[in-house]
Amino acid sequence: MSKKTACVIGAGLGGMSAAVMLAKAGFSVKLFEKNGNVGGKLNRLQEKGFSFDLGPSIFTLPQFFRPVFEGDGKRLEDYVRLKRVDPQWRNFFEDGSVVDLYENLEDMRGELAKLGPQVFDEYRAFCEYSKIQYDITERGYFAKGLDGFWDFVKFYGFFGASKLDWSGTMAGGISKRVSDPKLRAILEYFIKYVGSSAYDSPGFMNLMPHIQLEFGLWYVEGGLYVLAEAFERRMAEVGVELHLNTEVLRIHKDEGRVKSLVVRHDQGSSQTVEADVIVSNMEVIPAYDKLLGEEQGFMKKLERFEPACSGIVLHLGTDRIYPQLAHHNFFYSENQKKHFHRVFQEGKLPDDPTIYLVAPTRSDASQAPAGCDNIKILPHIPHLGSKVPYTYEDCVALKERVVDKLERMGLTDLRKHTVVEDFWTPFDIQKKYYSNQGSIYGVVSDTRKNFAFKAPKKSDKYSNLYFVGGSVNPGGGMPMVVLSGCRAAEVIVREHARG
Repeated sequence: MSKKTACVIGAGLGGMSAAVMLAKAGFSVKLFEKNGNVGGKLNRLQEKGFSFDLGPSIFTLPQFFRPVFEGDGKRLEDYVRLKRVDPQWRNFFEDGSVVDLYENLEDMRGELAKLGPQVFDEYRAFCEYSKIQYDITERGYFAKGLDGFWDFVKFYGFFGASKLDWSGTMAGGISKRVSDPKLRAILEYFIKYVGSSAYDSPGFMNLMPHIQLEFGLWYVEGGLYVLAEAFERRMAEVGVELHLNTEVLRIHKDEGRVKSLVVRHDQGSSQTVEADVIVSNMEVIPAYDKLLGEEQGFMKKLERFEPACSGIVLHLGTDRIYPQLAHHNFFYSENQKKHFHRVFQEGKLPDDPTIYLVAPTRSDASQAPAGCDNIKILPHIPHLGSKVPYTYEDCVALKERVVDKLERMGLTDLRKHTVVEDFWTPFDIQKKYYSNQGSIYGVVSDTRKNFAFKAPKKSDKYSNLYFVGGSVNPGGGMPMVVLSGCRAAEVIVREHARG
């Protein structure tokens, strides 16, 4: 009996995870990637001795990656070496104060004493609340791959998730438990993992601090792109047929099923490839629009899966070291609530953004020449379909404001000491990765729009079409897109076992 065939569109972590798991289950798998390397947004730039991770820069929940690499006597540690990062974050405020975030609760006692005598007790109470949110979510939404509100109700019943923070917002859940404005800002910005607003996301999204504090924050030695190379090696071991520089142009469909892909190779020739199953790592909305050509009425039903925010991304190689930086750093807006509102409600570029800054040489000196710093800078901005359109020139002007802010907050003469610069805008992100409106994180988490649910992993229109990645449940971030690939593969294997 011949093997079932699966075609996967896109070699992001979600697509590669699905490809590996399907191949391990006995499928014949072909994966098509339009770019010349695997990884999707997990990418790398090497220039003048600097090695920049262009996409994700934080590794959490290593247990979610293990199923991809286990089997044949293998384990995750055979492919990557993980190094724990602590302090996890360093937080800089406009008044000059600096607060570190440590993994261990007791290590935070002295740090939070800077903010007031009652702050540690409030933080400890918040951590207990965060753990409850994670534990409830993990046993159903993560572990079972629940795909929507009614799946949620069916699994948990009406009382099984009674301690889940349904009714408030993430920011509201924080403010009920934490009085200090600086600690509130730190906890609110865990929402960066999914590119949303703490004032729009439901309260149970406060599970994110527990993920980082309980399971650690990690760095992949050699840079995060080593992880993408590990996935490529794993695909080769299990027999996935990888086609780089091969773009999928459209999906043929007939009577509620998808039949085949039309692909274009880098030399310009086209080919039709048939499949029993198609898995799209292209985001749900662009895939239905560009590859399937769905009618307007169908596309309108997908509007609740609005893209998460985008960002400008600035990679700088400097000829000096900024010793005040930790591996991961945040430079906060003076009024973070106003910042969230401006970006997510008004759809405007921020005038005073909260800035995420990574300096990986704190954990890995190989990422820059001796005596130099490797710095990645990322402020969140609206996606390209926001209410107030902006231009590439507007992004450049924002970049200058961001550098002004960093120089003012302690990175003296940052421009003067920059010897390598690489700059990405949402326009570049959309062109390179076909992300929806240049989004970095897939689908927004918003109580009013989708209650933080993303699109389902299985198409409700085509019986053998599946989706993985940040636009489907459980959402954005490396561990979540890997989990989406594993869960989608489980569904496919289960359904085909039934015939």
